[in-house]
Parts: sequence; C-alpha cells; structure tokens
Amino acid sequence: MTNQDVAMLSEAMQRRLLKTSLKFHRHLFGSIEWGDRLLCIKGPRGAGKTTMLMQRIKEAFAKSDKAFYVSLDNLFFARHMLREVADWHYKNGGTHLFVDEVHYLENWQSEIKNIYDDYPDLFIAYTGSSMLRIDRAQGDLSRRQMVYRLDGLSFREYLAFEGLGEFPVLTLDDLLSNHIEAASEVTAKLKVLPLFRKYLKCGYYPFYKETIKGYESRIREVVDEVLEKDYPAIEDVSVATIRKTRRMLMILAASCPQTPNMSRLYGELETDRNQGLKMLNALEDAGLLRLLSSESKKMKAMSRPDKIYCDNTNLMRALCTASDVGTERETFFLNQLRGAGHEVAYPPKGDFLVDGKVLFEVGGEGKGFVQIANIPDSFVVNDDVEVGFGNKIPLWLFGFLY
Repeated sequence: MTNQDVAMLSEAMQRRLLKTSLKFHRHLFGSIEWGDRLLCIKGPRGAGKTTMLMQRIKEAFAKSDKAFYVSLDNLFFARHMLREVADWHYKNGGTHLFVDEVHYLENWQSEIKNIYDDYPDLFIAYTGSSMLRIDRAQGDLSRRQMVYRLDGLSFREYLAFEGLGEFPVLTLDDLLSNHIEAASEVTAKLKVLPLFRKYLKCGYYPFYKETIKGYESRIREVVDEVLEKDYPAIEDVSVATIRKTRRMLMILAASCPQTPNMSRLYGELETDRNQGLKMLNALEDAGLLRLLSSESKKMKAMSRPDKIYCDNTNLMRALCTASDVGTERETFFLNQLRGAGHEVAYPPKGDFLVDGKVLFEVGGEGKGFVQIANIPDSFVVNDDVEVGFGNKIPLWLFGFLY
C-alpha cells in the first residue's frame, strides 16, 4: 500500500470517529469480550454495528494508533486485499484491526482465517450482515471466534437513548414473577404509554434520530440496500431472484400476520416451492421478516411457517399503507422475545409459546383468558395498561428483556 492509500483509509476512520457519540451504549456492548482475538458482530442493516466498533476504538484507543478501522464496501478494496491492510498495520505496530461489512469481501472466511493465523498478535473484530452463515464458513472460523448478534433497539434501550432513564434488563422469569413491581418502578418515573406508542412508530432503528421526518423513507432505503447489495454479496442469486424476493416481501408485509396461500404466492412469483422457501428464509435472515412455526414444523427442514410477521413495528409501518393494531402488538411481542434470545413457536391455543413451556395471549386492555383458560403457565399480555395484575402483564414491559 502507498502512503496515499493509508492516508485515505485513515481519514475515513477519523471522520467516522468524530461523528461517534459515547453518551449511549447498546446493551450488547458491555457483554462483548473485547479481549478475544477474533470476534464477529452480525445483525440487520441499520442496527448500529458500525457505531459499536467506533465506540470501542474511541474509548480504548483514543490516544494511540494501535487500532485501525476499514469498511469493505470502500472502493479501495476493488484493487486491494484486506490482508494488505492487516500486514501494513501489523508491521507498523498495530495490534487491533476493526473490519466493517465483511460480506462484501469475496472468500472473506478464508481471508479472515489466514490473517488470524498469520498474525498471531493481531486482534480482529468484524461486522457482517445478519444473513451471514458462519456455520457454513469455508475458513472454519467457528472454532476460533465468538459471534454476537445485534438487533434493533429494545423499548428499554430506546428510553435510555432518549435520555429518559436507565432501567435494568429483566429476565423473562423475573418479568413473569415480578411484573407488578417492575412496571411500577418505571411508571413512577415516566408516562410510559405515550413513549411506547412513539417507539412502535419510530424507535427501533438507532438512525431515527438522524432522519425523523424521512424515517420511513430511510427504512425503505435500507430494505433496498439489503436486497440489492447484501443479498447478492452473500448468496449466489440472480437479478430475477432479487426482484421476486422484493415482491414476496411486499405481498407478505401487506397480509401479515396471516399466512397467504403459499402455492398461490409461488405461482404469482413464477417460482417453485423450494426456491420460494429459500427466498422466505433469506428475508428472515436479513431481518425483514419473522417466521413463526409450530414446534412440530420447527423440526422439519424447509417447512412452511404458520404465521409470517414483519420483523418489527417500524418496518411494518414503512412497508404497509395501513397497519392493524392487533398485528402491531403481536409483532412487537415476537420481536422483543426473539431479540432477547428466546425460542417462540405457534401453539394450538393462544398466540405464542415461549421456550416450549410458557403460553401467551396478546391483546388490548380488555383481553382475557377465554382462549387459554385453565392452561398452566399461561399469561395474558395487555396493551394500553401501565401496570398489570396476577397473570395479566402490560405489553410494553416485554421491551425490557434486552
């Protein structure tokens, strides 16, 4: 690399650092073992992965040149290899390399593995699309690295991001057994329901603060970037397949959460069942859809889901001309439970079965136990209430699970 190349990359890093605030950190930030030699942060586009890398550099390497950052969507890598940057940084005393958008690098698995093996004193942290399949990596990185997933803001994180309060993360067990105390602690300090409504509309993606008026347009741009840039960078797909996948997303978003006649959908898209299911799963991997299946179907490969949701309520509003309040409630519940790492399935009765043992029915303020009467470990989740009672829990409180 030439001095001019180094200067260009360094200036790009400094510009990003100048724009990076340290006032708010995602919950995941404190859970990452930054001392590991190789770590990956994957997640949907717009969740804040780049910001997390920049915060780490700004805090840990503010007064040294031991860290270097590059984004692999930079045109520099059209004619240079990542290894060249690693070699230059290492030979000039660098100890930490931060790599963004790794999926844009062809054969990235082998490249990362070789750098890790050939520069034994170099620490590597990289980010990639939520579509990355690390377990299929050719370079066999699974034995060498820790993998973390970053989703969008939880409702709890949104309140902290807005500067309205730092509240503890709740485990699901704590929430179920102590929800009255937990809710009362929050509602004693905040008018929580109006804030919850704002979050459902505009609060999941951290970039909402930069684009308040054009937020939904920016979300649609993110969808375009995922389908047109990330998807073909990770999977060998044709332009025709990308177009069909986009059309599938728009059709399903308009009908969520009901599952349409899949055979009819595949016919409309002029594709077969196998290809249709691949596109469906790609949309879920990309953080655009959430697929809900029964316990029995989860055991079967390539099975049709029982229900299909948009990934989050902000995305749902951006893609749908009209959003149903019932669908919005269920979308939020599923998003926050999955974001906290829980297994969620479609049950014979009720709306959601969590971790194979706890049953939930989600509805408005007046929702009762009719659908799940006399079923052990069952709870009603009510919207439009600040504090619950007994086995009735306010919906917004499930936004405190991460």
